[in-house]
Amino acid sequence: MDGNPNLPVWTGGPGRSCLKRESADWRIIAVRTDQELAWEPVSVEHIVRDEWIDFRKVRYRYPDGREFGPFYQYSRKSYSVIVPVLPDGRFLCVRQFRQGIGETTTEFPAGGIEADGSEYGQVTREDALAAAKRELKEETGYESDEWTHLITIPSNATIADNYAHVFLARNCRKVSGLHLDVTEDLEPVIVTKEEIETMISEGRFQQMGHVMAYLLAVRKAGSL
Repeated sequence: MDGNPNLPVWTGGPGRSCLKRESADWRIIAVRTDQELAWEPVSVEHIVRDEWIDFRKVRYRYPDGREFGPFYQYSRKSYSVIVPVLPDGRFLCVRQFRQGIGETTTEFPAGGIEADGSEYGQVTREDALAAAKRELKEETGYESDEWTHLITIPSNATIADNYAHVFLARNCRKVSGLHLDVTEDLEPVIVTKEEIETMISEGRFQQMGHVMAYLLAVRKAGSL
């Protein structure tokens, strides 16, 4: 077997966990279903709950009966991230100030998903794609007829329950000016693949999910 023979090897599947040590001394060391690993909420306190966020303090009971807290978590709208590519292979990005880190970033267009009038919760891929098309046009003035869903993934599985829906938009074309929300202040920029990769390697493409989006787009398209 390749690698360290004493390291656990994943042999499970959906809904089931199974780690096995491939050595003379160890075989099965853990077999628990997802439900057997799940925590049970004991108490929930909503610290902030408005149209933007539901920020909570939660106490949990572990599978063995012990209780721990507080754990802080939140609900926000799920959102779409778009990797827009021009016919010549360059990428559309936007520059805007991000108050969390106090810096101006270069990143892909993105925006929250409105679904069934709800503040938070699950959305369909159709909802996410509609939001992606809207955000691309509003933030850059471009449209595309070639959309590919790349991934839907939790935005931060440790503390949040919303999802990022990532799309590749090819052969984008300019159709209008910008139509920004009242709180938005950004400018679109066109960058090459080499420029994005340099920014990533130097830590200047500063949205983690957008780095993932770029890498998935390149893998999917191959020749980008």
